[in-house]
Amino acid sequence: MNTHPFAELFPLMDPVSLAGLAADVQANGLREPIVTIEGAVLDGRNRLAACTMAGIAPHFREFPGGDPLAYVLSLNLARRHLNDSQRAMVAARLANMRQGARTDLRPPADLPEVSQGVAAELLHVAERSVRHARVVARDAVLEIQRAVDNGCLAVSVASQAANLPTDRQRQIAERAEAGDAHAARNITKQAARAAREVELGARQIALPETRFGVILADPEWRFEPWSRETGLDRAPDNHYPTSALGEIAARDVASIAAEDCVLFLWATAPMLPQALSVMAAWGFDYRSHVVWAKDRVGTGYWFRNAHELLLVGVRGAIPAPAMGTQWDSLISEEVGEHSQKPEAFLRMIEQYFPNLPKIELNRRGPARKGWAAWGNEAEAAAP
Repeated sequence: MNTHPFAELFPLMDPVSLAGLAADVQANGLREPIVTIEGAVLDGRNRLAACTMAGIAPHFREFPGGDPLAYVLSLNLARRHLNDSQRAMVAARLANMRQGARTDLRPPADLPEVSQGVAAELLHVAERSVRHARVVARDAVLEIQRAVDNGCLAVSVASQAANLPTDRQRQIAERAEAGDAHAARNITKQAARAAREVELGARQIALPETRFGVILADPEWRFEPWSRETGLDRAPDNHYPTSALGEIAARDVASIAAEDCVLFLWATAPMLPQALSVMAAWGFDYRSHVVWAKDRVGTGYWFRNAHELLLVGVRGAIPAPAMGTQWDSLISEEVGEHSQKPEAFLRMIEQYFPNLPKIELNRRGPARKGWAAWGNEAEAAAP
């Protein structure tokens, strides 16, 4: 029997619930008639399917008149405990009827045109959720759509999943239907973030002039001791030339930074204010930091320092690591030669941004494979 387009707005019951309804119909008969309009089912698709499963002859009654859309919405919203994502999917189907996105509904020409805003109001959801649902209805595999319809997956997550490869979408839907919405969300966000990083890297590499999406800098900070007569015995000046704060801040790092770029900036504890001022001067906004826990202590006035800070700053729309992929904020590594930084931090950066072009400023020794390098002690990468 044909179904009216308004009946298609709400998804059918899942197989388990439908089997339960069929068992009830078989035991107690059909309690509510199936409502039809001009020979098509307006309300009662699940009851009709249950009657077929139970081998019970259904009975019908004609729609008494009025607004069939209001009738279907009122009945289903009263009967079903739908979450926001499920209602958003209904609203998207309603808004799509006259726009050709759901040709399977084949609406008659006299159906009213419903905008996304109106559909959102009718279903009591935010218009943003309806936009997410339209992406799901248009681009997602059926398994993702069903996961949202069944209340297993948030429509905002499903709209991200809709842009992923088909096999990954099915994996996400399977985890959601199994009751692990948290894992489904993490898989989605990790895959979406990875795709964004790949696209961003390709765009930066294609630029006519070299621009870097990742900049790692270890400036030659000049630390002023309380007394230059007695306090320079272990200062950096004894190991390499240092520069004044103004000189470091004036470097045109912005000219090599891509529009979307992340800066990793090394700083010692007493030089933290200066490092933050340099980060701002180079055009980056501070976001966070990771601590290098050293295997031996050094000098210090208030404390004997056993750590250094690697600050993180961003410009543009650089993607943060996806949930579940972040490193811990405390990384323990051995101390090498004076001012030399552990390669573990470069591995961390490479894991976060495998596809973005990278440069290390103030590199000591040969450039790391896959990185450009700058500094008076930097060497060409080994062949």
